[in-house]
Amino acid sequence: MSPALPPGQRPFTERRYTTADLPPTPQRDYRIPATGWIEAPLELIQLGDDIDEPVEYKRRIGDWLLWRAGPPVGRARYLAVADDLSAWVRFDLDGKRGSGLGPDGRHHERFRTWKEALRDHRLHE
Repeated sequence: MSPALPPGQRPFTERRYTTADLPPTPQRDYRIPATGWIEAPLELIQLGDDIDEPVEYKRRIGDWLLWRAGPPVGRARYLAVADDLSAWVRFDLDGKRGSGLGPDGRHHERFRTWKEALRDHRLHE
């Protein structure tokens, strides 16, 4: 088995995905663009427009689908979309500084606590 490419070097797939088809974790060989998600809301499609970055799927966190526009370090935007499309929350990251409203209604300045809020805020039982 060959080693996985670094995430930013993996090609975008042309496959189209439904919400149920999105994998729970990042893929080793390819990236999933927001335009490849059939049910993608407009907020997600446009997430990287003003920073000129493509939007890619990252993973599931609880009932949320995590997407990112931009690099893992530097200026980036994250959007977590509820898997039933009922809500979304955004986190902006610029280097080590961040800001975003979590699904818990609290303002977060650390990406880690924002992701923990996603994990802990269940939409369905």
